[in-house]
Amino acid sequence: MPLRLPENLPAIELLKKEHILITDSLNGMGQGQRPIRLVVLNLMPLKITTETDIVRLLSHSTFQIEVDWMKIKNHISKNTPAAHMDTFYKDFDALKDRHYDGMIITGAPVEKLDFHEVTYWDELTGIFEWARTKVGSTLYICWAAQAALYHYYGIPKYDLPSKQFGIFKHTVNSPFLPIFRGFDDEFFVPHSRHTEIRREDILKVSELTLISESDEAGVYMVMTREGRDFFVTGHSEYAPYALRDEYIRDTGKGLPITIPVNYYPNDDASKPPVVRWRSHSNLLFTNWLNYYVCQEEISYDKSWSN
Repeated sequence: MPLRLPENLPAIELLKKEHILITDSLNGMGQGQRPIRLVVLNLMPLKITTETDIVRLLSHSTFQIEVDWMKIKNHISKNTPAAHMDTFYKDFDALKDRHYDGMIITGAPVEKLDFHEVTYWDELTGIFEWARTKVGSTLYICWAAQAALYHYYGIPKYDLPSKQFGIFKHTVNSPFLPIFRGFDDEFFVPHSRHTEIRREDILKVSELTLISESDEAGVYMVMTREGRDFFVTGHSEYAPYALRDEYIRDTGKGLPITIPVNYYPNDDASKPPVVRWRSHSNLLFTNWLNYYVCQEEISYDKSWSN
């Protein structure tokens, strides 16, 4: 089914080349019900890249989907043209009276800071609280997962001795949850982060369920409120060359960085990377949409007049 996106969003032309159906109108498309409403709070520095990565994964759903893009108020993006932000993004104040079936909150390049040192921390935690009454299910990614777990449950983050960087093998702790329908016993996920949350801290909180982890990368996915919240520490949404671009960027800046694990054939950066995570990523987002977002009856007030 098609995704409805704002006209002229750069991701549209990029994804049409991949034969992904996108439209600026859902009239007459035949679903027989209103489209699914999603909102994405995009905190990543390269907004257009992240938009494209997320839309690519949402496109596999059988539902028609409308997507709103949210930004932090008064935070100026240094890596995305102001005209793009003004055209396609809205502040929280402009969207706060709406209800959404689902929300995605991305990672952000602020993980080395204490949470309370982040300039938009108060606004972000206000959005977290809003999501619990206005959103059906929320997917928190990477730093957003760490931030939300700290805000709601006091789960700390810890500095890593070196960047967790590469493609890592994971296993499922709760194989019969719908979020894992179709998953293999082992699957791969990209990670790119300087901090971690720890298993023992998650297990101390009765409301939290650790549903997937990795021997090398640690905690991967935590669930609470029967799937109303998912906290995902990796970057399942990454496109094939995302880690390559990060590696080239950090190397060019002289930052301490190692070649991404399990990414290049024989660790040879002159060769194209091996994509090991695409099927898992598609399943993760499709299952989230099908089993946790697209529900006829959920426990919050849906007044769809806005």
